[in-house]
Amino acid sequence: MKKCVFAGTFDPFTVGHSDTVEKCLKIFDEVIVAVAENRTKSCLFPSDLRAEMIKRTYENEDRVRCVVWDKTIVELLKEENTPFYVRGIRNAIDLDYENADFYASRDLSGDMITVYIPSEQKHLHVSSSLVKNCIAFNQPYAQYVPEAVYRIIQKGKTF
Repeated sequence: MKKCVFAGTFDPFTVGHSDTVEKCLKIFDEVIVAVAENRTKSCLFPSDLRAEMIKRTYENEDRVRCVVWDKTIVELLKEENTPFYVRGIRNAIDLDYENADFYASRDLSGDMITVYIPSEQKHLHVSSSLVKNCIAFNQPYAQYVPEAVYRIIQKGKTF
């Protein structure tokens, strides 16, 4: 069975993230979506709520599993017994960042295989930051997040 890890802060999980997971499901038997506890970022939503958003998005897809992770990706890959680490790429800035991260991670584990999945053109502008700005300025954002994520945010969670 081939499985991969797709990690990020997912603050919140967007349609771009969802598109990457859908593409992973065409390649891999199982996709582990890891909600990263990034100590360098200040998140709007707590990690357990971000994980709940993803679990609800894929509640009918048993090949997607969501975990909250606060260690290195290399450690998660070892724990999950897979070398495949998926990264979604929107533009050259993402690619530069991901390549730098790739080489640093490869120093920790030469077994890691990073798979870059380019974004669909219609999602190039979509980011978690865009969604958070829409929320902050009370602007529409339903088109930028999966329906389950939108419902959870609309429930009025305090953030």
